[in-house]
Amino acid sequence: MSSPFPSCPARPGNAALLRAAAMAASPPRLGAFFVLILLLPLPPPLRAEEPADTRDAAQARVRSPPAPVTDVARLCVCDLLVAQCDTNCCCDPDCSAEDFSLFTTCSIPVVIGDSQLCSQKAAVYSLDVEANPPERIFKLIDQVNPSIFCIHATNYEQALYFKSPEIPTAENFDELLDKFGGATFSAEPDSWNLDTDAQNPPEANETSRYEYGVPVQTEDAFLRLPSPVVSSWCSDANPAGFLVNQATKCIRSVSVEKCDSIQALSMLFYINSSILAVPKSSQMVNITVQSIVVQSVNGMRTLLSSSEALRLPMVLDELCINAVLGVNYHITHTDTGEIIEAAAAFVLGTISREALSIEQSFEISFTQENTQPVPLSGNPGYVVGLPVRAGFQPQGSGIIQSSNKHSQLTILHSTSTQDCLAAQGARAPVLFGYNMISGCKLRITAAMKCQPLAQTLLDVLKGQSFPEYVASFGNSQAQDVLDWVPITQLHISEQSSCQIPVSLGIEVKWTKYGSLVNPQARIVNVTATITSTTLKQLPSGRERIIPITSSVVFH
Repeated sequence: MSSPFPSCPARPGNAALLRAAAMAASPPRLGAFFVLILLLPLPPPLRAEEPADTRDAAQARVRSPPAPVTDVARLCVCDLLVAQCDTNCCCDPDCSAEDFSLFTTCSIPVVIGDSQLCSQKAAVYSLDVEANPPERIFKLIDQVNPSIFCIHATNYEQALYFKSPEIPTAENFDELLDKFGGATFSAEPDSWNLDTDAQNPPEANETSRYEYGVPVQTEDAFLRLPSPVVSSWCSDANPAGFLVNQATKCIRSVSVEKCDSIQALSMLFYINSSILAVPKSSQMVNITVQSIVVQSVNGMRTLLSSSEALRLPMVLDELCINAVLGVNYHITHTDTGEIIEAAAAFVLGTISREALSIEQSFEISFTQENTQPVPLSGNPGYVVGLPVRAGFQPQGSGIIQSSNKHSQLTILHSTSTQDCLAAQGARAPVLFGYNMISGCKLRITAAMKCQPLAQTLLDVLKGQSFPEYVASFGNSQAQDVLDWVPITQLHISEQSSCQIPVSLGIEVKWTKYGSLVNPQARIVNVTATITSTTLKQLPSGRERIIPITSSVVFH
């Protein structure tokens, strides 16, 4: 093996070393001394059992990511629960034959890898309902993509992997905490820093209202909503965003001897800073105490009749009493983005001497003035008998829904007179799980015109504002547009010059979602079908009675 230093001769073998040692034992000579100097700076040789190319290959194997899962028989996109069977997930490896016998359908009937490939394997799942008990059927087929722009082969290896996240170490921990320390990771984290007057002139950032997601500012910084960051321990650096409803739970380290000096256990810590009515304004909104609930050591809660007096933590008989266990903020704002009221509801508890930590819960909600919050119909799945939540989606906006349950998904409400023209405007909410049918009678005379009559009947059947979307879950949020199901509207009619609608049929398909132990009701499809019939011209002086019906079916 050649020396890594080109200006030095190759290192001698064992025989040369013996000769050099013998020369060193004899009287010194210039040549021998020169040889020893050349031998000193040479590095130790590589071991014969670990050549350089073998070592590099081993390091490459350590750095290379694991092989991606491309076997469709092992892929399962509906397998959400760890070591548990997901309802109607026919590809879940945790499901047994007994579980499959309880399934009603396969939520994911076909599993493929990359849909853009020209040819690939596809796993097909179905249920044999005629078997006793029902059985799952699995087939592996070849699926061909007819698109002329399909991918013939994937030869870009890096596209098969996600970027590996950076692992926290002692060296980069502080950097990662600064970057991902909040509950929300903004593309511009510097915008959370309110002490930027030196870099940005005040007039450049001043706004006359709050906007969605902007931190709620206080006189000293921003309204804090403690939350877990890297671990489950509480971090007080999480800002509350305007119109962002949040609920967090985290662990707080406590010591009974010092409980009266721990700020996070005191009510003052959460209400002593006034909120700015609008960003960077001098108008302040004080946080008032809405209610105080005291929780005993055994978990029993008592609502105090008066919440005017603050209860500060203190040590009593080796117990820490009046410690904050939960805070619920409620912010009232105007339609122009100005905060006009802020209230906090507290849950105070007792901490025993043996406790080293406690769990605290925090929540914040926003309500526009002169409005009522939209009621939910389940959490998360629908509850049988509660209204199906519905709304509209203007272009570029989230879902807009009315707080009035009678102004959402409704059908015609039957009246005692059974007169369709008198029943116009009377609506009944569609209740989840309830099959409903209602109707009225329309008296037609020869003097009635076709087009005005058709529009009147359409308003009777659909109401003045028929919604465009329904919530898939009972607690679907308006800002989560993907959590809402569009209503498919169909129209069945005959070929004639005058068509009038005579029936509205709403079909709601739903499924059980989640664990078999506690499945949740979820709406997956809604279809509204209008059926029209031909209106024939009546002779003068004759009348005709037509039944008008509306119905709702859940299955």
